[in-house]
Amino acid sequence: MTDQDNVQLIRKLYDAFGRGDIQTILDNVALGAGWNNYGPESVPYFGSRKGHAQIVEFFQAIGATTTGGRVDAESFIASGGKVVALGRYSATVRSNGLKIDTPIAHIFTIQDGKITAWEGFSDTAHVAAAHSAAAGAAG
Repeated sequence: MTDQDNVQLIRKLYDAFGRGDIQTILDNVALGAGWNNYGPESVPYFGSRKGHAQIVEFFQAIGATTTGGRVDAESFIASGGKVVALGRYSATVRSNGLKIDTPIAHIFTIQDGKITAWEGFSDTAHVAAAHSAAAGAAG
């Protein structure tokens, strides 16, 4: 695949996430893929995972703890089998109504047309604070 093909694949996956279409994401992820969302264990969707079953748990944790999750990828950097997506993630924490709005950097490793690894970086302090605040707290 060319760098442009790889970027198109990542755009397709972000579009699927926006529709809540996790199956399309999984269809494009290798069975033993690594999935690492950096941040403290206090946020259910942070941490390291491996394989489809654990990646499904990642998406379930996002859905169970937030609503309105949205990734706005603003730019892509592609080279070889890597694509870096830069943008913003926004959502609302279900337990308290606080908004998350954080810059993100996502690094995808692609081999033979499938994602073999994903790494997510964000303002983890902001995300963790939104998840740990009591209902009605100011964000």
